[in-house]
Amino acid sequence: MSINLTEQDQHTMRVAAYGAVTLLSAAGAAGGSPHRIATKGSIALGSATGLVGHVLATPAKHRELNGRSVAEIADRVLPALSATSALLRAQAPAEAGNFRATVVTAMEAATHDGQPGPAVADMMRKITAAIDA
Repeated sequence: MSINLTEQDQHTMRVAAYGAVTLLSAAGAAGGSPHRIATKGSIALGSATGLVGHVLATPAKHRELNGRSVAEIADRVLPALSATSALLRAQAPAEAGNFRATVVTAMEAATHDGQPGPAVADMMRKITAAIDA
C-alpha cells in the first residue's frame, strides 16, 4: 500500500515523534540528564524504517519543540501524536503500528540507563495514551 503524506502530515509526524523525546527530556530534567535522554531518543527515532523512517529522517525544527514549560510543549506534541496515529490508522494501518513501535522504542532507548523516575514514567504513560487515542 502506498500512502502519500502531505507536507503538513509529515510536519505533524515529526513534531509528534521528536516532541515525545523532548517531553521525556523535559520531564527528566529534575532527576536525570535531559541531554542524554534527548540524544538516545533521537538516535532511536533515526533508526526507524518504512514510511515513518523516511519522514523522521528529517528531524523537527528545534523552535517547534521549544516552550516555556512542559505543559506548553505537551499542548503541541500530544495532539500531534494522536493526529498522526489516527491518520496512519485510517490510511496505512501497518505504518500506524510502525509509528507506535518507533515512538515506544525511542522512549525505551531514552530511559535505558535505569528505571525512569516518576515524572518521566508519567510522561511515558501520557505519550502512549495520546498515540492510542
